[in-house]
Amino acid sequence: MTTQVDPLTARPGPATVRRPLRRPAAPAVPRSQARHRRRLGPGRPIPFGAAVGPLLLLTVWSIGSLTGLLDERTLSAPWTVLATTGDLIASGRLQESLLISTQRAGLGLVFGVLIGTVLALVAGLSRWGEAVIDGPVQIKRAIPALALLPLLILWLGIDERMKVITIVLGVFVPVYIHTHNGLRGIEARYVELAESLRLSPAQFVLRVVLPGALPGFLLGLRFAVVSAWLALVVVEQINSTSGIGYLMELARQYGQTDIIIVGLVLYGILGLLSDGAVRLVQRRALSWRRTLAD
Repeated sequence: MTTQVDPLTARPGPATVRRPLRRPAAPAVPRSQARHRRRLGPGRPIPFGAAVGPLLLLTVWSIGSLTGLLDERTLSAPWTVLATTGDLIASGRLQESLLISTQRAGLGLVFGVLIGTVLALVAGLSRWGEAVIDGPVQIKRAIPALALLPLLILWLGIDERMKVITIVLGVFVPVYIHTHNGLRGIEARYVELAESLRLSPAQFVLRVVLPGALPGFLLGLRFAVVSAWLALVVVEQINSTSGIGYLMELARQYGQTDIIIVGLVLYGILGLLSDGAVRLVQRRALSWRRTLAD
């Protein structure tokens, strides 16, 4: 211990020991409140969570059929639909219709995504492009595909071109809207950084524009895959001679409710699987983002 001179008595006295100041301890939080805080947000992902809703719907459907609340003539029971599905598979009708419908939806989706992406890039990178493109796209957005069918049939007839073009018109709009919104949402500092690095237009598009627009594009793609199946349902029930919609329309004429339900369930499964595939790509491509979905 060191000594120091007392100014009053002029005698050496013990030195005062300076201790570091301590921060006041944080008040203890009850366990109940701590648990409540940890529960903010949706929580951890549920394994096979996407199947919970469809399984619950199937359970309600089965209970309604067993108890007689659902008339068999109005809505066939799940086991009846399952038996009908087996008969259609055995005869080969279901596979043939599924293949034709998938080809139509796939072609419309590919062309629609390409057109929507190109239009979004032109409108997003050019004020003149936006002035020319954005207005007509917004007009098409307000007009449902069903309202355009009479005009498309008058122009193109009822062949495959009309069906694919109808799907394209329903697909490219959500891709354009969300991709264009993603482009315009890129922060200006990234553009300024690209200018300071003297990137060429091609490098600017590859390194700044496309990565910045990727979240919006993938969101638009999720809407696009669903729109493709919705448009397919419409076009296949109008003077069509093949596909799932034609199978359902033929069953309607003969009062075969079970086949109609098979087609509806098949459309639902295709839409659910398509959306799930895009969501998987979205999760992998945007793994650097931390969101509530993680």
